[in-house]
Amino acid sequence: MINVAINGVCGRMGLRIATLVAEDKDLELVAALEMKDHQHIGQELSAIIGRGHSDVIISDELNGSADVLIDFTSPDSTMEKLKACTDKEIAMVTGTTGLDSEQMEKIKIASQTIPCLFSPNMSVGVNLLFNLVESVSKVLGEEADIEIIESHHRYKKDAPSGTALKLAETICSAANREMDDVVIYGRKGFSGERPQDQICIHSIRSGDIVGEHTVTFCNAGERLELVHKAQTRDSFALGSIRAAKFLAGKPPGFYNMKDALMDMC
Repeated sequence: MINVAINGVCGRMGLRIATLVAEDKDLELVAALEMKDHQHIGQELSAIIGRGHSDVIISDELNGSADVLIDFTSPDSTMEKLKACTDKEIAMVTGTTGLDSEQMEKIKIASQTIPCLFSPNMSVGVNLLFNLVESVSKVLGEEADIEIIESHHRYKKDAPSGTALKLAETICSAANREMDDVVIYGRKGFSGERPQDQICIHSIRSGDIVGEHTVTFCNAGERLELVHKAQTRDSFALGSIRAAKFLAGKPPGFYNMKDALMDMC
């Protein structure tokens, strides 16, 4: 049995993960975490999700009985729980996006003490998309015009998405480009002729779109599109549970979803 803690348990992702954990015979939820001033602090989690976890009280403090923490929150909350996990030697899975370079470095430093798995997207399909984009970029990266279009619900606070940034990073690595030199974010006004090595990321925020990512490789006379569309949040939630099972018991290190998926093979 793996003891799990969830940070951001009352959010859209947190609630779905908690529900799926209740259905998994290999997992036990031992801590449900939220911000100090959250309206549900002190309440039973079962009152919020309507099933299971009747003995789990929503709190702002991480107890030491967890084997692994799953985190889908904000950069500030992630950093706070990263310190708690490090102090208590609890493994950490995080899918929080919007982290800056200094915060990412803190996760990498913590991974010298505890196992940490970071991925901007926990979906198995999206991680297969990363692999496909890498393969195509090695073949077409030197000649194709490459664009990334990402769409999410109107409540998403960061743009572009962490997944779009990871896609751009994957393309640049495969095509020998530097992100800071070639990646731009949207276009406006008289932008001039498109440089061949430019990669533009376009962000859409509308309605209740769960998450969609399209990468286009355009040459004269043809266009290749790689597309992933999430229909529900279950793909992300199930991926995070898979990541937690992978990470529990692992030695300290900085892991990603590729490691978790390879472990399945």
